[in-house]
Amino acid sequence: MSQAAVYGLLLVAVVLEVIGTTALQLSQQFSRMGPTAIVVACYAAAFYCLSLTLKSIPVGIAYAIWSALGIVLISSVGLVFFKQRLDVPAIVGLCLIISGVLVVNLFSKSVSH
Repeated sequence: MSQAAVYGLLLVAVVLEVIGTTALQLSQQFSRMGPTAIVVACYAAAFYCLSLTLKSIPVGIAYAIWSALGIVLISSVGLVFFKQRLDVPAIVGLCLIISGVLVVNLFSKSVSH
């Protein structure tokens, strides 16, 4: 599998996880069946896609990318759909997470390019 395909699959895993987490909010502590089913399906598919990327990307690197993108995307979903505002320290923290993942991906010899 090409590197572009592997990273594309990782992106699919992140998007599925974000959809699942959004549905988790909508499930109201698993009391609504529709969103609960979406949570289970999306999380299962997300972890399956993540597992496939681990053939080519070290687990720590894959999980760092998964975490950073997931945090940023779900924070954006929270802002847009649930009107959950972030304060300045939260935004700074998100920027630090993104910066850390960029440093790992751009400069680490652990990541194969």
